[in-house]
Amino acid sequence: MKEKENSKTGFLGNWIVRNILWAIAFFIALLLVAKIGLNVVTNHGQMIEVPDLTNLTFEQARKEAGRKGLKVEIVDSIFVRRMAKGAVYSQNPKAGAQVKKGRCIMLTTNAFNTKKVSMPNLIGYSMRQAMSELNSRGLALGRLIYVDDIATNNVLRQFYHNRQIKPGRQIESGSAIDLEVGLNSDDKETYVPNVRDMKYLRAVDAIHESSLNVSKAVFDKSVKNYADSLNAVVYKQSPAPSKNPIGMGSSVTIYLSLDVRN
Repeated sequence: MKEKENSKTGFLGNWIVRNILWAIAFFIALLLVAKIGLNVVTNHGQMIEVPDLTNLTFEQARKEAGRKGLKVEIVDSIFVRRMAKGAVYSQNPKAGAQVKKGRCIMLTTNAFNTKKVSMPNLIGYSMRQAMSELNSRGLALGRLIYVDDIATNNVLRQFYHNRQIKPGRQIESGSAIDLEVGLNSDDKETYVPNVRDMKYLRAVDAIHESSLNVSKAVFDKSVKNYADSLNAVVYKQSPAPSKNPIGMGSSVTIYLSLDVRN
């Protein structure tokens, strides 16, 4: 028995073993301190939801973003005839995105004077890529027109005022572009997103991103003008969000109001 105790004591009492154990403990402690410090510096796990800044003035957008610990910067402008001059038309990242504190939100504002942009070539783009490109040019996605094709959501043709439009043509910024996109018979279903409590343009984007169309936007009596419509919030939609799939290109009707409804 004594021999066993002496053996254990001898093992732990060896200065080489003790130094190795201390080094291992120090290394583990150092890793823990570094991990904690990194989490604090990078705000690890602390994500912020980007607010909807559309239709706000730059100063209003700056204050709203500041309340969330975010920054804003104007990177471009377009011209939308019915929208207030200088108001925020779009933002990147979009409203609802999760970002870290201190992130800068890039804003596109409505220009004070009429502005024209060059129509891009969207043929061969995916629907999402086309949406992004239109947004970057200050153009809007109109209708999604689905036709049989080998690749679902592949852009086949682009239309402006119901006529095909060639790349390079100069059109007013803010114009709506309809896209003819492919639909493969083996990949033709999607799901209705929940757009309740979203502002008008954000709801339209969410519906388009789900490969659906907005058939009608019904505004109640609280909405008096175009500026009001941009601030209006969806309080009902048809069809309602469902776990059951529907066909791509189907229509969704949204009902909006300036009055907040629970």
